Amino acid sequence: MSNELKAAIQKWCEKLEIPLLGVASVDRWKEPPFQPWMPEEFYPQSIYPEARSVIVIGLPISLPVLETSPSVYYRELYSTVNSLLDQYTYRLASYLTQLGHPSVFVPRDGYIGIRALLKNPVAIFSHRHAAFLAGLGSFGVNNMLLTPDYGPRVRFGSVFTSAVLPSDPIRDEKLCSECMRCVKMCPVNALDERDYPQGLTNKKSCAEHSNELNQKGISPCGICIKVCPVGLDRRLFRREDISIYSRRDRFPEGHRAWEHAQNYGGI
Repeated sequence: MSNELKAAIQKWCEKLEIPLLGVASVDRWKEPPFQPWMPEEFYPQSIYPEARSVIVIGLPISLPVLETSPSVYYRELYSTVNSLLDQYTYRLASYLTQLGHPSVFVPRDGYIGIRALLKNPVAIFSHRHAAFLAGLGSFGVNNMLLTPDYGPRVRFGSVFTSAVLPSDPIRDEKLCSECMRCVKMCPVNALDERDYPQGLTNKKSCAEHSNELNQKGISPCGICIKVCPVGLDRRLFRREDISIYSRRDRFPEGHRAWEHAQNYGGI
């Protein structure tokens, strides 16, 4: 295993101000940490047979922008982060390949659009499971990966590399408090109160809602990650009181700001 190469990757990410980085051996996919688990066709080595390690990076979603969701403002942030993830993972894969370790990036979504999810709500690869196996967080009731710094307000991208790198430890700590805010505030009741993976998102309902928002130009929804209390970013932005989302009297200036963003740019 190359500790020196991993250190070089960490330094590379630091220069680009990428805050989250984790590594997982592809062997971890063969030993499911919980059930149900994904079919083997979604393993990294099934997509890129030469893969020996998966490098996962994460970029945060800014909470004050997310709070306007659903809105064009949040949609633009979402698109920007997605674009950066594709650029960074492409560049990282190219960097490793030039060093003699053939590598490929994986698109941050891996599907053409909402219509594809309505037909089959599954992407080519699960970045959130890769992030879990790379030690970046733990799953919550909202079926998203929660991180200590940003809760579920993170987008992930992955690189499959032929390099054999030291894996990061899988996080044992459960970050989800099971407060059920995500369940109660989901606009289409796509979540239940069971913890993941026993409680699974109703992907059909979620995709149909996303399609409705997309018709107005204001997708994605983002409510289940907006109301999650986990993450140091809540303290940083002074958003520790989650009741502000359901009670206007607790944060009237915030509601006025969110409504302003929601009233412009969409159809």
